[in-house]
Amino acid sequence: MRDRVPVVVQGGGRRGRRAGLAGVLWASAELIVTVGVVVLLLVVHQVWWTNRQAMAAAHEQVQALERAWGGAGPDPGPPSQAPAGGGPGPGVPSQAPAGRVPDAAATGTTAGPAERQDREGGDGSQDRAYAVLRIPRLGLVVPVSQGVDKRAVLDKGYAGQYPGTAGPGERGNFALAGHRNTHGEPFRHIDRLRAGDELIVDLRGRRYTYVVGKILSQTTERDTGVIAPVPRSVVKPDQGYSEPGAYITLTTCTPEYSSKYRLVVWGTLRAA
Repeated sequence: MRDRVPVVVQGGGRRGRRAGLAGVLWASAELIVTVGVVVLLLVVHQVWWTNRQAMAAAHEQVQALERAWGGAGPDPGPPSQAPAGGGPGPGVPSQAPAGRVPDAAATGTTAGPAERQDREGGDGSQDRAYAVLRIPRLGLVVPVSQGVDKRAVLDKGYAGQYPGTAGPGERGNFALAGHRNTHGEPFRHIDRLRAGDELIVDLRGRRYTYVVGKILSQTTERDTGVIAPVPRSVVKPDQGYSEPGAYITLTTCTPEYSSKYRLVVWGTLRAA
């Protein structure tokens, strides 16, 4: 009887390699899930939490201003909220058109020392709210501060006044920037404004009412003509005004989720 040759099964190595590969895949999947959760939490913080914080802080600032004014202004109402019906979700923080226009003094403004002190926060600083912008059509109530610095002004949920532009009620262009998405997003729905809508600015017991006249739905970030003393687009010269007056300009990003272009709303001061 012949001796049988032993058979050696060589499968252990393959099983070990498969087990090792499965372990790597499992670890990779866990890492991907963990990264996804972290990213999701960051998005929630940026989109929701910073929004709520900025809205609440802006509302408190409005109340503080009106207390300082001795109750001169009407009740500020709720913080910045979207009108019924909702809208697109939050996107990229807004960046209004870049550039500096000539100082408002060159346009014949007549603000006195007290009003200039109000606009500068009382001690020369330019990162404090000094006025309140109200847009009845949107249910919007937002504080206005000097400057368009993101951290010092816009990320607080404020509307920021471009340096060198006219003050509320002055001859020239009272030009403002505001976030469209995140950080309070006060200008999120200004695309819903229509000709004839009111833009109300309160400043220490004084009220200036502007009326929306024209809307530039899209222009470039370099179109500084939109915030000039006589606002007129340099990209689309047929858009804007040609005569001196008392204007208001609201600027923000467009489309939502992007900072590629700028949306502009213009209004003129209603005669007292």
